[in-house]
Amino acid sequence: MREDVESLDIRDVTANWVNAAVLEAQISERIKALADLAHTPLFFGRLDYLQTTQEGRRFYIGRRHVHDGDGDPMVIDWRAPVSQPFYRASRKDAMDVALRRRFGYTGGDLTAYEDEHLTDPTETSRTSRLLQAEIERPRVGPMRDIVATIQPEQDEIVRSGLSGTVCVQGGPGTGKTAVGLHRVAYLLYAHRERLARTGTLVIGPNQSFLQYIEQVLPALGELEVKQATVGDLVAHVEVRGTDEAPAAIVKGDARMAEVLRRAVRSHVTLPAEPLMVVRGSRRWRIPAYELEEIVQELLDRDIRYGAARDALPQRIAHAVLVRMEQSGEAPDDRVQDAVARNAAVKVAVKAIWPQVDPAKLVLRLLSDPDFLAEHADGLLTADEQKVLLWVKPPRSVRTALWSAADAVLIDEANDLVERTHSLGHVVLDEAQDLSPMQYRAVGRRCTTGSATVLGDLAQGTTPWSTASWSEALAHLGKPDAAVEELTAGFRVPREVIAYASRLLPHMSPGLAEVRSVRESPGALEIRPSAGDHDVVTACLASLRHEGSIGLIAPDARIPALASALADAGVPHLSPGEETTPDNRLTLVPASLAKGLEYDYVVLDDPASVVTAEPDERTGLRRLYVALTRAVSGLTVLHSSPLPWQLA
Repeated sequence: MREDVESLDIRDVTANWVNAAVLEAQISERIKALADLAHTPLFFGRLDYLQTTQEGRRFYIGRRHVHDGDGDPMVIDWRAPVSQPFYRASRKDAMDVALRRRFGYTGGDLTAYEDEHLTDPTETSRTSRLLQAEIERPRVGPMRDIVATIQPEQDEIVRSGLSGTVCVQGGPGTGKTAVGLHRVAYLLYAHRERLARTGTLVIGPNQSFLQYIEQVLPALGELEVKQATVGDLVAHVEVRGTDEAPAAIVKGDARMAEVLRRAVRSHVTLPAEPLMVVRGSRRWRIPAYELEEIVQELLDRDIRYGAARDALPQRIAHAVLVRMEQSGEAPDDRVQDAVARNAAVKVAVKAIWPQVDPAKLVLRLLSDPDFLAEHADGLLTADEQKVLLWVKPPRSVRTALWSAADAVLIDEANDLVERTHSLGHVVLDEAQDLSPMQYRAVGRRCTTGSATVLGDLAQGTTPWSTASWSEALAHLGKPDAAVEELTAGFRVPREVIAYASRLLPHMSPGLAEVRSVRESPGALEIRPSAGDHDVVTACLASLRHEGSIGLIAPDARIPALASALADAGVPHLSPGEETTPDNRLTLVPASLAKGLEYDYVVLDDPASVVTAEPDERTGLRRLYVALTRAVSGLTVLHSSPLPWQLA
């Protein structure tokens, strides 16, 4: 298929060089999409339908559609409707499938297969060994797709329609991130033309996470999906500063949206003087009360500040044209445009509805106590206002040490002035950590589209993390979104998730515990540590196993452990760097562990992970994240007593 595209000759089918350039770019993208992926088989399953349906046909199911030289299909795309029974058919509902076959691979070579005769009453139901082996396969390199192991409850979410927003609550190892990415791939398959026009975006918590997942969609042939963090979306200014937790909480509060709206609208001044427009030998007078009516109407419509400012000169010009017509003239649209550009009209518009710079507006709010008090009256307390104000106000936008929360405020102000472009679909992962103002920033990017929201309330590790999905979805602008819960765990061994779940009653009471489907005796080991030497020894022991190794430690311990590993001659990577067969150990600060996974994890000093956070609840949630990164085994080392909640 790739060679067919490479051999295309477009010299005689393009009318000009522009068409040729566009077609060449499209061909280049098609060739990229058809690239071979090492150790990735084209098909992983087979469906044999009953003789009474589908003409008794047999279909091979794979990551991509594959056809032969005559154009006849050889492998059916996993997203096609005919492939759906591969994921959902069961003995209770065979969906007209007589046989489902799973194929097993080792290094890209076909090494096994497994059959299920769904309509044979004599065959007993059993857990698929190939399915289990694929889930447990050692992880080296970035995140893999899960098209061969999608479960029925996951498939329902993946194939949900484009028109609705879906929120997925899923504990560690339930596959929520993979579900979100595969839903994007499915939507691009089912609604390609629409999403090609409107665009899709995946939003992750940090660059390390995005680097970890960046190969999933290309492996499925989807190359056009953009990836970003919330910080990337709101990068109107350079972020060089940080906020203390109390300030960040107030800045992230949804009440700040109204404070900003008041501040923006405060720049409008109702006219007190009439306007005189001179054209040729005639003078046209618009009284102050009529100007005020025009301005008040624009304010009442509550449209974007910039759009209203652009409309104002045309409204004034229309009032002048009415007077021209009343005097017997017959002006047309060109006259109205000329009046709107009249010097007197421009001066009036500048005085009534001046331009607003969003960054300067936020700078003034955070620097001027009186300006803030005026627009926060009845919304923020005096103490909250005091927390917001800079101790030493900067002189300009360029010299200000903007924080990440400040950038979100500027983005809100920018949207009040000029509407933010909306995409067709947005995937928001690790959503539980966002503030209400960050939810609003993301929601602006999908006002005319839909979203897939992924997260786990128990893993909320910011002081402003959301308390409920209903609250979060309201801030996102999608209050009617469907909330789905994944409770079956496929990644974290049962012993490990049960140990981590001891924290749930103390940090997220009422949240359902993940039920792991995997047993792995000996997967959990807890022992005291005498220092860095014991940590290095534990890492060396883990490296005797296949797969990736993660050493997760309190952020303050990272420099000392990096030095200890170097002294012992043990190479290591930083989060986001791709593991290789020769370099499989990653040193991970606890603050960056979320969303990552490793075959074996060594966790250093859990008590320090908890105490490093501003409050106990956040600390316990950070520890919960760290405890649940392991796919095959977890070693917990503690130089100080374990948190009592784990007892």
